[in-house]
Amino acid sequence: MDKQFNRRFKKASHVLVSAVLLGALAAPLHAGAAPANTSSTSKQRQMEYLDRGLVAVKVDSGVFVSWRLLGNEPESIAFNLYRDGVKLNSAPITNSTNYQDNSGTKDSKYSVQAILKGKEQQASEKVGVWDTNYLSVPLQKPADGTNPDGSAFTYSANDASVGDLDGDGQYEIILKWDPSNSKDNSQDGITGEVFIDAYKLDGTLMWRISLGKNIRAGAHYTQFMVYDLDGDGKAEVAFKTADGTTDGTGKVIGDANADYRDLTGSRPGRVLSGPEFLTIFDGKTGKELVTTPYDPPRGNVTDWGDNYGNRVDRFLACIAYLDGKRPSLVMARGYYTRTVLAAYNWRDGQLTKQWTFDSNDAGNETYAGQGNHNLSVADVDGDGKDEIIYGAMTIDDNGKGLYNTRLGHGDALHVGDLDPDRPGLEVFKVDEDKNSPYGAAMWDAATGEVLWGVPTGKDTGRGMSADIDPNYKGEEVWASTGVGLYSNKGEKISSTTPSINFGIWWDGDLLRELLDNNRIDKWDYTNFKAVNLLTASEASSNNGTKANPALQADLFGDWREEAVWRTADSTALHIYTTTAVTDHRISTLMHDPVYRMGIAWQNVAYNQPPHTGFYLGDGMGTPPMPNMYVALPAEVKVQPNTLNVKSQGGKNSVTVDIGLPSAYDSSLIEVGTVQMSVYGSKPISAQEDKGNKGDKDSNDKHGDKGITVKFDRQQLIEALKGQNGDVEVTITGTLRNGNSFNGTDTLKVIH
Repeated sequence: MDKQFNRRFKKASHVLVSAVLLGALAAPLHAGAAPANTSSTSKQRQMEYLDRGLVAVKVDSGVFVSWRLLGNEPESIAFNLYRDGVKLNSAPITNSTNYQDNSGTKDSKYSVQAILKGKEQQASEKVGVWDTNYLSVPLQKPADGTNPDGSAFTYSANDASVGDLDGDGQYEIILKWDPSNSKDNSQDGITGEVFIDAYKLDGTLMWRISLGKNIRAGAHYTQFMVYDLDGDGKAEVAFKTADGTTDGTGKVIGDANADYRDLTGSRPGRVLSGPEFLTIFDGKTGKELVTTPYDPPRGNVTDWGDNYGNRVDRFLACIAYLDGKRPSLVMARGYYTRTVLAAYNWRDGQLTKQWTFDSNDAGNETYAGQGNHNLSVADVDGDGKDEIIYGAMTIDDNGKGLYNTRLGHGDALHVGDLDPDRPGLEVFKVDEDKNSPYGAAMWDAATGEVLWGVPTGKDTGRGMSADIDPNYKGEEVWASTGVGLYSNKGEKISSTTPSINFGIWWDGDLLRELLDNNRIDKWDYTNFKAVNLLTASEASSNNGTKANPALQADLFGDWREEAVWRTADSTALHIYTTTAVTDHRISTLMHDPVYRMGIAWQNVAYNQPPHTGFYLGDGMGTPPMPNMYVALPAEVKVQPNTLNVKSQGGKNSVTVDIGLPSAYDSSLIEVGTVQMSVYGSKPISAQEDKGNKGDKDSNDKHGDKGITVKFDRQQLIEALKGQNGDVEVTITGTLRNGNSFNGTDTLKVIH
């Protein structure tokens, strides 16, 4: 049905209607928390360059076609859709980014062109038609292994993440392989090796990293982050490593022969000694870029809450824009008792630690034991910089405690604009401690002020938040152990609850659907029951009773989400996409910072569904346009491509042609910002060659005029000292609209 969106995204005052009185609620401990009505000071954030993400799927009545609206595209943009070179729409498409082509066939080819100021822009790549509503991505399953007793173990495709590893504007899949003998931290036992793979969407294996025998297999040991940390337009991959980890090029990190597993003692299979590392890997090749000691270190096992190695090895991780502009990597350890987070920047080939938060430090003692099996990231206090919602507590962008609700450890956490009638964001969380005042509670994300809660007196292990009922504005929340289904104001709707796992935007309306195991259901809010929309009968979920998909994210097509499941035999991933027509036009969720951070942390420990930083549901207003720039991959050509370092030549005898992706105008490049670097050398600044605007090949490939810049030959020769043969050079710069670009070419150096 049609929705008339408000022109501006507004919030009204909040009135609490819960029967639970505010005066009876636990008061948070504050450390400079901002008031709930702080207006956001948005900074321009580095986000991913994405292509149009066009997808076409055969359906009974023809072909369903869907494409991306990018976060930085104006409201005035429109589209033309072409099948086999013939335009399908009689007037520009302005109210959606999907189309039902009743005359389309399995052999049709589609492309889409944006229209800006009445002019068609460069056409997207042509795509063929899927014959079913999922894309099958073939996998290369690791060989079976052998347990110490001679029995065999096998591998299953486990959690996944995505990032643009090669800068082509399309996502690649990063996948963790889990052996059948993997263990929960509470269990002894030797496990098989863990592998991390990278795949193109056509199933091409880009690389495989073996974590080695000194990294145990299980949900809490390996949290892998995939993100463009240095702004070069290509994502890096980061996770905890150890002696014997082998990168994607075959290089072994540390001592290849070291084995720190307890093979004969009282804790068989556990790894409670030996060095621990953090490694950043090149996303395109899997090559180790940098390795540093893991912070926080293990230290004494008993410092973390037990003496047998359970709580010491509870890890979390996330990506956060701690400066409000560029992403940082945050690695963490512990949440039952001692809790430590360490933040890093990976920029210009250097890994630098920004801060460490330790609950053992003076003034932080009350923050111990407040973490979850998961976390979230958002700018909760409106200063334009991200905070880390670490269970019942929140860490500020500077590594200081923002507040602590003191509600304790839990298993599920949801952060977003759950109540659009209130300013700012809200948190809904369930609690494990039977002595906690609530089994489930909602609080103000900026201050930690608990708005309402439901006492249970027992471990409340499951909780969920999504807009599933249009009779109540905003998201509804529900939880296990008899909590029931509530409005975001604390009004109980029903004792009957939907599935308590994931929510997914799937059909054509603005309500969220339910994802559990290999099913997608619609909540019938009149009869309080689930109605099945999709069952992926050939597919399987992950992580036992957690029953989560490998990944859920807005991977291509319009703003709605895809569900990624493994096949039952783990020979492929199936990426399901919706084929329901919608007249709601929303930019890709991957350009919403809260949602994009949620995709990065989704694989962490107990997987949780992502949320948006704006209210997306029935009765929503127009979402705010993200304040963002993109890191563009550039095509660069260095001339001459062979350089004799003994030749004197002229000062400005090295030129570089620069072409940007088709939707971007190279004439906007600020030539004064263009630099060339060689293997981390001091960058060389460029001067514009006004007589040449790019060669024909560059023009044809990129669809814009391109520019040519010159570099001082002698400065380049100085930078190439000690180099010989093929040498990679990197060209970077910025555009007048705030976007940046990065491209590489290869010089042949001779002496």
